[in-house]
Amino acid sequence: MGREFELKYAATAADLEKLKARYPQLRPIAMETTYYDNEAGDFSRLKWTFRRRMENEKSICTLKTPAGGWGRAEFEAECPDILEAVPLLLEQGAPRQLLLLTVRGVSPSCGAKFTRLAGLLELPDCTAELALDEGVLLGGGRELPFTEVEVELKSGSEEAVTAFAEKLAAELGLKPEHRSKVARARALAEE
Repeated sequence: MGREFELKYAATAADLEKLKARYPQLRPIAMETTYYDNEAGDFSRLKWTFRRRMENEKSICTLKTPAGGWGRAEFEAECPDILEAVPLLLEQGAPRQLLLLTVRGVSPSCGAKFTRLAGLLELPDCTAELALDEGVLLGGGRELPFTEVEVELKSGSEEAVTAFAEKLAAELGLKPEHRSKVARARALAEE
């Protein structure tokens, strides 16, 4: 199990261009995400993210669960099928409840398709991944364009990565994006 700690900001295409110029080491990753839920909507109700994401042709299945504040518990396995990934995620320490929630199957509920420019930054007291995302959220047969900046702690101090992210946001006038991609895609599907 990993613990994900990230800060997310709504951005414009112009903001991303400024950051691309400032951080030329960022590399593109084509992302296509399918979010899953069971018939009862338990994943949504629990605020869990259960997804399969294609990352440059590599299939990564992930379960994220709330872990307080900006943090989330994150379990990942490289696997071609979301249900085949369940035992692998359980081996990593995912909640046993996952097995109960998936026993009758799951189906796609919404998704996202975007390009991510990402790279590691060695900062004072931490290492962070800077990710610039631009694409569309998918839900209910509709698309919603989005552009955002994510700063994720990879090692070191949460305070240091928060200070870096807040300084970057202040310089560009970025506003915090408190809702995850899956929350926004689910809302689109429910409209």
